[in-house]
Amino acid sequence: MTPGPAAAAEPPIPVGNHYPKYQTRNPIARLLVGGFLESFRALSRISDAADVLEAGCGEGYLSAIMAADGRRVRGIDISPRVVEQARANPVNRAHGARFEVGSVYDLKPGEDDAELVVCCEVLEHLVEPETALRVLVGLAKPYLLVSVPREPVWRVLNMLSGRYLDAFGNTPGHLQHWSKRSFLTMLGRHAEIVAVRSPLPWTMALCRAPGGRGDEA
Repeated sequence: MTPGPAAAAEPPIPVGNHYPKYQTRNPIARLLVGGFLESFRALSRISDAADVLEAGCGEGYLSAIMAADGRRVRGIDISPRVVEQARANPVNRAHGARFEVGSVYDLKPGEDDAELVVCCEVLEHLVEPETALRVLVGLAKPYLLVSVPREPVWRVLNMLSGRYLDAFGNTPGHLQHWSKRSFLTMLGRHAEIVAVRSPLPWTMALCRAPGGRGDEA
């Protein structure tokens, strides 16, 4: 899949998790990640979707959770390296999850639609997040599940842990910064917000595409 014009304008994006949050042994970080995963499972199950597309799947950790739930999972990521890691994940392999190299900007309605589209920890890396969001909403039949770091809490926690002090706590590659309110305001311009979770330090929302059907939580 060849990146489109918008993708070509993007600066290089750090691929994978800059901080290995899913494998960390730090007890505080594990507690925070546990809250993130609990919220993710809760919102994904509200959708009751059998067919899932994860845009910006990274190493495939969230895809593995959904595949283990018995869903049909397809993931895409801009990095060939992390796509290979996602394919090598034993859970993904056991459940037949499929992964491809590609850009979120190039996904196409009618070809890449899914009952649930997942895009977690991606939009903050993009120069044109609303362009990507419009693409994702167009694929959601009817649900979209998205998450981003919640600012300024994200930066404060980074600085308290001694990370990225010269950048005032900003994680490398984070180009966009949203408070919970500003992120939900942006989402509301494109989709109906069905349910919201706020696992520290993230904002996570399940949305329904305009005209989509589903029961509100």
